[in-house]
Formats: sequence, C-alpha cells, structure tokens
Amino acid sequence: EWAIRTVCAQLRSWIDEGLQVLPIAVNISAHQFVQQALPQLLADILAEFAIPAQLIELELTESMLMGNASHAASTLHQLKDMGIEVSIDDFGTGYSSLSYLHQFPVHALKIDRSFISQINENSEPIRLASAIIAMAHELGLQVIAEGVETEVQARYLVEHGCDISQ
Repeated sequence: EWAIRTVCAQLRSWIDEGLQVLPIAVNISAHQFVQQALPQLLADILAEFAIPAQLIELELTESMLMGNASHAASTLHQLKDMGIEVSIDDFGTGYSSLSYLHQFPVHALKIDRSFISQINENSEPIRLASAIIAMAHELGLQVIAEGVETEVQARYLVEHGCDISQ
C-alpha cells in the first residue's frame, strides 16, 4: 500500500508540474494480492491522488498467480476492467500452467534476468529466452527482458523480437 501511495503521490507531483508521465510498475506482494480488497484499495488510492488507472502497472510473480488461480483470475479481471495493466514478473523461474497463463488477463511477461545473463554463452537459457518471446507473442503479450547489461544481450533480444529491455 505504501509503494502504491508513494508512486501515485510522485505521479501527481509530476502531473502538477506539467511533466509528461509514463506508467510506473509496482511489484505486489503475495500477501497484498490475496487480499480480497486489492482492486478497491487501488481504486481508492487512484481517486485520492486523481491518477488515471492507466498510469499504474502491477507486477506479479507466476507462482503468486498459481497459488489460487481462480482468485487470481477474478482479481486480474477486476484490475483489467479498471484499466490497470498487469505483467508477470520473473517469468520462467516458477511453476506455471500455460493453460492458466492464457486465461489470465495480463499484458506482458518479464523474462527473468537469470535467462538474460547467460545470453553471452551458447547454452539452454538462450533457447528458453527466445522460446518465451515467441510464446508470449503468440498469446498477444508484450515481452520485457530484465537485467540486460551488454550489447550482445540487447542485440540478441532485438533480433528475437523482445519488445522492451531493462
């Protein structure tokens, strides 16, 4: 809650200063996500700071979503209806079911940095990174690579269709 409030306060400050703002991603803890009132909490904070929902993006881990898939799906649909986009963080490191992944209304997958850091080598994680990119695009999802630190990594990701590098 503190992180969401802090992000909204900062966005409000930038907006009031006349600056162009971009969406800001906030990682949500498993504890916060399972609370039944998360969509309402977000709605209240957004209203308090007069922030459009499109300026907040939530990042959730795949294992968090799989913990209670029916609750996750319901919450994700409520968030989507509010205009809040959700991405799956650290994708590839936890347990996921591709059938659930297709059912969750998320807009992006973030490839975990452990896959990206090995792009300099000719090893399995490289093939996994390109497979995740291809799969995400087939599902209509944006792909974000975390932990890109070298030109070789950046070039590889661009060549394989990764949308955004961090």
